[in-house]
Amino acid sequence: MDLQIKNLSKQYSNGVIALDNVSLTISTGMFGLLGPNGAGKSSLMRTLATLQDADSGSVTLGDIDVLNDKESVRKVLGYLPQEFGVYPRTSAMDLLDHLALLKGFNHSGERREIVNRLLNKTNLYEHRKKAVSSFSGGMRQRFGIAQSLIGSPKLVIVDEPTAGLDPGERNRFYNILSEIGENVIVILSTHIVQDVRELCTQMAIMNDGKVLFSGKPDDALLQIKGKVWEKRVEKAELAEYQKGYNIVSNKLVSGKPLIHVFSESSLNHGFIQAEETLEDVFFAKLNELI
Repeated sequence: MDLQIKNLSKQYSNGVIALDNVSLTISTGMFGLLGPNGAGKSSLMRTLATLQDADSGSVTLGDIDVLNDKESVRKVLGYLPQEFGVYPRTSAMDLLDHLALLKGFNHSGERREIVNRLLNKTNLYEHRKKAVSSFSGGMRQRFGIAQSLIGSPKLVIVDEPTAGLDPGERNRFYNILSEIGENVIVILSTHIVQDVRELCTQMAIMNDGKVLFSGKPDDALLQIKGKVWEKRVEKAELAEYQKGYNIVSNKLVSGKPLIHVFSESSLNHGFIQAEETLEDVFFAKLNELI
């Protein structure tokens, strides 16, 4: 089953163009949606999750018309937004049971089986009687994944899931998402390039509501292969280098800026060829260098 997005556009009442003729084909597996804040990622996610209408275009999930048959979409959709509220003092077990009931699972025995399976899948079973409001950030995100999987969805949408998580929790979250992506379409919206590189077989880069790239991460890297150069410079020199070179990124290493420069031809003056990264592709696309 594929998710087909064709010529999708959305403009808000304040004049902001959130989606500008977006077209994507997304197959089973992990799909990474990269872009800075305000790129249109969340607008696309909300549209796919039937939370807002598009102005024009079409979206189909298999034979489901996503924009016009929202009820059918919601039956096969799992959605984890950036932030979600929970009832105070309600345990993970009781809250999942309540959400399963809302999803149409009326038999208590069936709900109990679903709840236990999802709590085990997300490594929360031993915490099942604790209030979700008392969970750490990582535990709360794992609970969010559990609730998104009620009803065995065919499409799972995850919006900025790892922001604020420590490395251990991020790894646990990655493992769960990878397992889910073996059988369903999982769209991971993020501005963290590492998330996409580690998890996704397909990806797209968005900015200003437009798709700048769509394809495999390895294909994205091929676009800049042999064209990224690096050099450590003094802080006082950084402004001059920014004027003279196409700098795609810079970061401090041992207190000194390490700059990555995009150039079709070889660079002298102390530059060495760098191993290209998705972060380089990301910034090169945003800066319209490729």
